[in-house]
Amino acid sequence: MAGFTLLPSRLLACPSRSLPRLLHHHANLILRCKMSSSSSSSLAQSITLTSQPNEPVLVSAAPGISSSDFRDAIDSSLFRNWLRNLESESGILADGTMTLKQVLIQGVDMFGKRIGFLKFKAGIFDNETGQKVPGIVFARGPAVAVLILLESDGESYAVLTEQVRVPTGKILLELPAGMLDDDKGDFVGTAVREVEEEIGIKLKKEDMVDLTAFLDPSTGHRIFPSPGGCDEEMSVFLYRGKVEQETIRHLQGKETGLREHGEFIKVRLIPYRELWRKTADAKVLVSIGLYEMAQREGLLPRH
Repeated sequence: MAGFTLLPSRLLACPSRSLPRLLHHHANLILRCKMSSSSSSSLAQSITLTSQPNEPVLVSAAPGISSSDFRDAIDSSLFRNWLRNLESESGILADGTMTLKQVLIQGVDMFGKRIGFLKFKAGIFDNETGQKVPGIVFARGPAVAVLILLESDGESYAVLTEQVRVPTGKILLELPAGMLDDDKGDFVGTAVREVEEEIGIKLKKEDMVDLTAFLDPSTGHRIFPSPGGCDEEMSVFLYRGKVEQETIRHLQGKETGLREHGEFIKVRLIPYRELWRKTADAKVLVSIGLYEMAQREGLLPRH
């Protein structure tokens, strides 16, 4: 039998957690506030990075950004994590061939009292040629996704969510996934919670396998789904269990999600052998690659 608990659909109508809380990591930098006016067009602040101590970075606000949103943006974990990545071992500024000169804060979306999404334009220049590197950033931070495989009567089923995705204009089949909202960086805990909210089953942390942990350390053990425009870095987990056909029937088409958060989700079970051609979700396709390679290399625990 599977090591999880099925939750009644009616329980999912109530939030099991507060509004999302994002990770907070401090970048190694010095902030110098030089607010010159309450007007958003003249809000500016200078920061100094350890990788370029003699090249201060001018951070300014685009028209329409309030002074409070501007301060929150600079103090946010999203912005600080981005700065930290710039100065990391594999960061853009690590070898001194490029310089960050300015940042323009263009958009701030709040999740309660915290910033959920942040949009800004970064002025990063190649020191040799003086050419600017394309640098429009949509920052949303770390996330998790879970490949759930349930075996029943000799068939393995992948558990997906069917939900509205306004940016694509489509209804998509996807892996259960969500943004990290734990200040302690609890990736596996977030994965378990997202499955509970989106699928309606409660998994045990100890049964989760981090597929991205098998990646080379140089990757940071995360994947970047859309690095050309977004900072999102994702951990992909695997859960495998054996269930009766009654469980498969119970889950198929089940309506879940937190309605008060705008989540209108249906659960869909797809035979694993058909999974790779049934959805355009990149998380699904990445998880299949990680799972198959980990199996081939003998990296997965016994099931």
